[in-house]
Amino acid sequence: MNMSGSWDRSHQSSVLAPARWGRFALVGIAAASIASASMGQAKPETVTEDGIIAGTMNIDFATRTSRDSSGDLKQGSPAKGVKDKYTFSIAVAKTTEFSGEITRQPNLFTSTLGRKAQDAELFYRVDLAVLNPKDLKQKRTVGRMVGTVPVDPTSGAYDLVGGSKKESALRINVDAVGKASAFVDAFAGRLIGKAEKKESLASFTYKRLVGDRTVEVVVKKSDPMGFENIVLAKGPAEVYPRTVVNGRLDYDYETGNYFADRIRFKYSLDGQDFEDVITGTIKWVEDPDRATNGKGYYDFNLRFNEDKNKTASTEAAAFEKMSAEDAFFAVDNSVPCLTGRITYIDTIPAGSELPTSSKVTYSLNANKLTKQQVMNFFKLWLIAVGPTNDE
Repeated sequence: MNMSGSWDRSHQSSVLAPARWGRFALVGIAAASIASASMGQAKPETVTEDGIIAGTMNIDFATRTSRDSSGDLKQGSPAKGVKDKYTFSIAVAKTTEFSGEITRQPNLFTSTLGRKAQDAELFYRVDLAVLNPKDLKQKRTVGRMVGTVPVDPTSGAYDLVGGSKKESALRINVDAVGKASAFVDAFAGRLIGKAEKKESLASFTYKRLVGDRTVEVVVKKSDPMGFENIVLAKGPAEVYPRTVVNGRLDYDYETGNYFADRIRFKYSLDGQDFEDVITGTIKWVEDPDRATNGKGYYDFNLRFNEDKNKTASTEAAAFEKMSAEDAFFAVDNSVPCLTGRITYIDTIPAGSELPTSSKVTYSLNANKLTKQQVMNFFKLWLIAVGPTNDE
């Protein structure tokens, strides 16, 4: 993160950088969705389905186009009060929708004494809706994810509980629907963004078991994005429990790839404790004509509880003749995983490496995952909207 003002997304070193829904039926379905946890399940059911996370996001990087002209701020700073905006509508696990916006403003400092002129923070205003499983165009808003996330000016950490000091804690606030009670649950913990000083980054070797062999990839400049006791608020339905996350998602500045370094999700459901461990990769792939069309995508290959779900012997043979690097990034559908793409069409001004806007399309697929696993990942990805999109 460049805390002096501009926000960077270095994808890669080569980047120029309805029908009416009856009132009682609607309330009934919404209530069933929110109250379903009370029915109790010894083991959550798994789903294998394309588009388990699907939708669009438009990003306006206004801080890159509206510059300070007063002379009061450090040279090159965005104008005071200008914010980047992420506007989106994304369906998660088919029957839940997150739609709204996140705004993001940077730290600003005076030109003479370097005093703080503006605090860096994000503000969430996201509607939460349930969808009719029989007609996904029909939905009802049942609550909101809302609040402020300050960014520490010294460490660059996103303080998920810091908004409470401004009486604006980041939280999920769900209304009473049918027989389901209203609730409010807050986020907490810290997200450590990418390093500001890139010259201090160290190399790191990532290993994984593919088939019957161990393969590895060496990253020369690994930049860890850390999750420190992050608490994901429960909801929108109570079947999606409060979850604690620790681990790292490491970024490779040479390739634009991400490596999930054992991200752990701990939660309780129906009196039973669960821990999911995510490993794997998110690979950045550029269109050959990206310099002119701005296209590229992240290719997801995230595995859930890989250590407990070894590759079947009949599947292992498919990886035997691959190079170590190809095998490392290969999708193995014999284990629970999240695959698919997040696709970008960036507007990149001539002579610049940074986009001034992005049109983003989510199309991620579940293979033998529970809805809780899908929802937990999406909430974490939404918390990391800054670092994963534009740093």
